[in-house]
Amino acid sequence: MEALWFAIVAGMLAVYVVLDGFDFGAGFLHLFVARTDAERRTVLAAIGPVWDGNEVWLIAGGGALFLAFPTAYAVGFSGFYMPLMMLLWVLILRGLAIEFRSHVSNPLWAAFWDVTFALGSTLIAVVLGAALGNVLRGVPLDATGTFHIPLFESFWPGKDSGVLDAYTVLVGVFTLLALGGHGGLYLAVKTEGNVHARSARAARLLWIGAGALFPVVTWATVRVAPELQPAAAQRPLVWILSALLTGSTAALVLGLVRGRAGVAFLGSAGTLLTLLGTGAAARWPVLLRSSVHPRLSLDAFAAATTNHGLRVALGWAVLGLPLACGYFVFLGRLFRGKVRLDTPAPQPPPGSGEPGRLPLR
Repeated sequence: MEALWFAIVAGMLAVYVVLDGFDFGAGFLHLFVARTDAERRTVLAAIGPVWDGNEVWLIAGGGALFLAFPTAYAVGFSGFYMPLMMLLWVLILRGLAIEFRSHVSNPLWAAFWDVTFALGSTLIAVVLGAALGNVLRGVPLDATGTFHIPLFESFWPGKDSGVLDAYTVLVGVFTLLALGGHGGLYLAVKTEGNVHARSARAARLLWIGAGALFPVVTWATVRVAPELQPAAAQRPLVWILSALLTGSTAALVLGLVRGRAGVAFLGSAGTLLTLLGTGAAARWPVLLRSSVHPRLSLDAFAAATTNHGLRVALGWAVLGLPLACGYFVFLGRLFRGKVRLDTPAPQPPPGSGEPGRLPLR
């Protein structure tokens, strides 16, 4: 049961990165691929029906972690308290930027929220990458079973490192490039004209940058967590996921070379999903690696709730996960096709408090 719930939690978080990742990528590219008010409204209209729904997977992943591995949830959230609060505020500001932009018909107002949206999306992508870097590198988990890690201490990875060091920043930059390319492909699929052309070009450049940086990230990961390589070599699931990763990457490259945004986007989603899955499979059963000593690491067996609790939770997951997946399939079919703005964004009546909506067809 512990292995199953480890896979469920890891899968939910990976799906969150893939789905909300193209939102973050679209926000990161927002000011570059959209240069007029109409073009920027087009970008927002492309993610408008799905961005808040995508964030449900983050809540679901956190809830599943709390349900199945409450000890890891308590230790991790208390240790990363400051970074998590910063991430929460950035998520809030990004949501406000999307919702408030059309409230006032004023260029300065729109420009402020455009910058907030782009900056918030960029910071979230980097922070998600840094969080993954901390999980791979390890945290100063001591004999008390707890840890406290500052935001910044020493830039060189080691026992005295903070949340941000050379390795986690490297992973954060790689994540920004990858999610930027992922978001650019989504915009290329959903838009036309200048936004489509700029998004496709940006996605190509960003994925080239991510591909060039990936060997460096892999080398650095082996240096900070040397136990991952021999563990991965002994696990058939890692080899299966690696083969799927190769196939997804090939589809991504083929789509980029031939200018087929839809194929490239599916390859991009598969690449991110299998890359995260490979990392999780190699890390099993460790949830929090101790940089103090390996025997102090917190694994899935020590952090799990009772077998009865895991079985009851699995029953609810069997009911809930198909509903969630069905909802996203329905949403994708309902809003499939290109996004076009038919008319200028309507403004709410004075005092109504209702945001303007972007008409789609």
